[in-house]
Amino acid sequence: MPTLHDASLAGAFDHAARSYDALVRANPGYHAHLRRSARRLGLPAHGRAPRVLDLGCGTGASTAALLAALPHAEITAVDASAGMLERAAAKRWPGRVTFVHSPAEQLADAGVAGPFDAVFAAYLFRNTAEPGQVLSAVRDVLRPGGRLAVHDYTLSGARRHRAVWSAVCAGLLPVTAALGDGALYRHLWRSVVEFDTAERFARRVTGAGFARVRVLPLPGWQTGITHTIVGQLPHGEGARA
Repeated sequence: MPTLHDASLAGAFDHAARSYDALVRANPGYHAHLRRSARRLGLPAHGRAPRVLDLGCGTGASTAALLAALPHAEITAVDASAGMLERAAAKRWPGRVTFVHSPAEQLADAGVAGPFDAVFAAYLFRNTAEPGQVLSAVRDVLRPGGRLAVHDYTLSGARRHRAVWSAVCAGLLPVTAALGDGALYRHLWRSVVEFDTAERFARRVTGAGFARVRVLPLPGWQTGITHTIVGQLPHGEGARA
């Protein structure tokens, strides 16, 4: 299965950036779920401005969700696709939002340094070649006690949820194929059915050294399909100022 680490898939995201952004804008539930997951970071909305890393920001939907949940946050938004990042950066943002072009595994090379109070990763891990390597990169930039929220299509393991996901993707494929992006959306379908279930990914996060790891469902038709996996770095570990 190709991943965002591959130049071919990064190029596919570059090509699809415009249509992807249009599909996202047309889906209000998509944004509501992102905002709910951003709130699940559990950071206070007022007081000291937290530093938050938006890892895999795409065209900026996750960045907007973080701003809605944390209006005063300082956000560093990172993505491996130059095309997606260009769409994101072209939108109107407060000055405390910064965009950086980098694969998630190479944050240090791109000058992305902690400590961050939280990392938010939406629709990212199943598109990386080495999820464990990305979790290590997250640990390296989080402050002691820092928080992680992963928002993604991570199936429950139930056959019916896999069937719903496949049916939705099948409905989208003719449209995206007509736009020249069929290969990307076939990848996105496979990336979900071939990746960890929500509980398995939670065990992966725990194995990477995070504590208080929980799997939280999201409502509507995506119940059993989309989850927020949250965790916290132990206070004795992580990046220090």
